[in-house]
Amino acid sequence: MLRIGLFLATNVAVLVLLTIIFQIFGIEQYFYQQGVDINLTGLLIFCAIFGMAGSLISLLMSKWLAKRGTGCKVIEKPGNQVEQWLVDSVARLSKKAGIGMPEVAIFPSPQPNAFATGYSRNNALVAVSTGLLDNMRQDEVEAVLGHEIGHVANGDMLTLSLLQGVLNTFVLFFARIIGIVVDRVVFKNDRGHGPGFWIVTIAAQIILGILASMIVMWFSRFREYRADIAGAQLTSRNAMINALERLKAGTQMPDTLPDNLQAFGINQGLRGGLAAMMASHPPLDMRIQALKHARL
Repeated sequence: MLRIGLFLATNVAVLVLLTIIFQIFGIEQYFYQQGVDINLTGLLIFCAIFGMAGSLISLLMSKWLAKRGTGCKVIEKPGNQVEQWLVDSVARLSKKAGIGMPEVAIFPSPQPNAFATGYSRNNALVAVSTGLLDNMRQDEVEAVLGHEIGHVANGDMLTLSLLQGVLNTFVLFFARIIGIVVDRVVFKNDRGHGPGFWIVTIAAQIILGILASMIVMWFSRFREYRADIAGAQLTSRNAMINALERLKAGTQMPDTLPDNLQAFGINQGLRGGLAAMMASHPPLDMRIQALKHARL
């Protein structure tokens, strides 16, 4: 719960800081002088409630959504040697990383993949695909598990949700400011919100939302490099590099992870051009080269 408290405290701090900025620079007064009546603080609080609440709810429900979305089977009692080895490996690596024992699961997919999710370091889920277990050696699977446990230990799920919540707030906030200004200044509407406000607000929200997604995906790509290093530290550099090489062979297979879990999987298909800016993972070749030269 400490991390949830941090999530909320950070968001409140952002609101307070922006409110102070409005007052110091007289931004609200400037709009009044231009004939645009906007309560910036009230609008900001409104946008924060909706923008941040969605991210917080998604974070709290992440494990449940992951289980439903992938059809994964949580190993409550190992039924064979593979499951026993998997649970023992996660337990050993989690202890080494200093986190609580996550739930361990297997989900049906021919593509080698894995993901970790959950709202805290001590309440997480680590899942691997059947394709990963079928196509990798044990040391390579362990490296992938170390990568996912690295995500949990680094608090990546919370940080990504926090970033998404703040950006959601900004998107809603600035889209509505743009809509109000255009409605008042361009369309000369001084009573309520006219059609111009709604059209411009929706258009601005789409454009700003795309830009916000690029920022979120940039951070997602950055955290993959950190998780690769964590996987190498918890196992070995060679095992992590070999695991990434194996993942390259699976990029041509259909990606079976739901869209809301793409950023949490270890493997994402090949992407280029503009799509690369919206990718949650860097190209595997870049990850391999970065890991070869990383300080462990």
